[in-house]
Amino acid sequence: MCKIGKLEGGVRRVRDVVGGGGTERGVEVVRGVELLVGQVSHWQQPRWSAPASVGNVSRADLVHRLVQEIANLAADAEGQPRRAVPRLDNDLALPDQLRVVAADLLAADPSEEALTRAATEVAATRTAL
Repeated sequence: MCKIGKLEGGVRRVRDVVGGGGTERGVEVVRGVELLVGQVSHWQQPRWSAPASVGNVSRADLVHRLVQEIANLAADAEGQPRRAVPRLDNDLALPDQLRVVAADLLAADPSEEALTRAATEVAATRTAL
């Protein structure tokens, strides 16, 4: 499912892989993902385990839910079955998982509706953290 590889020294940024999907909504998704990753990539486990500002879930659970939602949108855009994104033992991997599924979505030539939904979900998650 993953269409991007690693660069020497780290995971590629979403923008480097797909350039924003070529649409205004694609650029909005890229920007939102980059902002979210910048917001959380330096967190250690205690911050991931803290409750999110909405719902009765941890911040890690909330971001993993976003990763799964974007993976579902990518699968739908590719005409593939939806698959569960593994919940890794280390929450510090969540920003990288988010980058990968966002790049997969943008590479799948999604509809404007899918991009709008992804951008909305990313923004809502950022606010809830």
